[in-house]
Amino acid sequence: MSTLTEPAEVAPGYRAGRTLPLRVELIRQLKRRRTLVMGAILAVLPFVLLVAFAIGGDPSGRDGRVTLMDTATASGANFAAVNLFVSAGFLLVIPVALFCGDTVASEAGWSSLRYLLAAPVPRARLLWSKLVVGLGTSLAAIVLLPLVALVVGTAAYGWGPLQIPTGGALSTGTAAQRLAVVVAYIFVSQLVTAGLAFWLSTRTDAPLGAVGGAVGLTIVGNVLDAVTALGHWRDFLPAHWQFAWADAVQPHPEWSGMVQGTAVSVTYALVLFALAFRGFARKDIVS
Repeated sequence: MSTLTEPAEVAPGYRAGRTLPLRVELIRQLKRRRTLVMGAILAVLPFVLLVAFAIGGDPSGRDGRVTLMDTATASGANFAAVNLFVSAGFLLVIPVALFCGDTVASEAGWSSLRYLLAAPVPRARLLWSKLVVGLGTSLAAIVLLPLVALVVGTAAYGWGPLQIPTGGALSTGTAAQRLAVVVAYIFVSQLVTAGLAFWLSTRTDAPLGAVGGAVGLTIVGNVLDAVTALGHWRDFLPAHWQFAWADAVQPHPEWSGMVQGTAVSVTYALVLFALAFRGFARKDIVS
């Protein structure tokens, strides 16, 4: 006679770690229309800026001041840096919120979440697979933009050094390395948005609510960062460090801002991811 203390029997060959493979989840997400549309939007942006510069002429500084935008047509590397500059504050937030916020909530909205768990896919395994794929597609989106911009900019303006607005230039090899660092930092800075979206995705059956909530809270953080009356309290806001990567595209890079920004972003993200796993483990799944 069995007792309550005996382990539950499992089907022969069943391994919890093999359920919902990352490859299967990745293929599912890549085939979705929203993934293709978002990829197309990011790939088209460099062409839009290229046409804008062609119509408006070479950018020029105001009041004798030269900014990164004013060097956009100096080389392909400058054009890629400008694309990151104009998109990092908001545009790149959207794919991260979409890929991480839609992933679990959409399954609940389709009433397929309970069937996945009945496969049986352990809850932690399901969240892990969806989180890894969500972060992976978010990183791919962030990489896609500067990569296309670099190709488009090089074809239009040539391959050359990265011109620094304050004076000087970075060699092509150094510029490529610095741009890689910039992309990596932008991804890390977006982990807070990813964490917000993923946590909200485990709390609601409405994908739009999870995605919109993450984008909205990110905007609130940007607004609070603009309130100078908060003083040093702004140092605890992830938005305060979102453009710290600009220190990496200098002749003598300064890393302190990026280190602080990374620490703030990773801390918030880990807390949000932990809340998502903890709450989902206890959630009554009815969808």
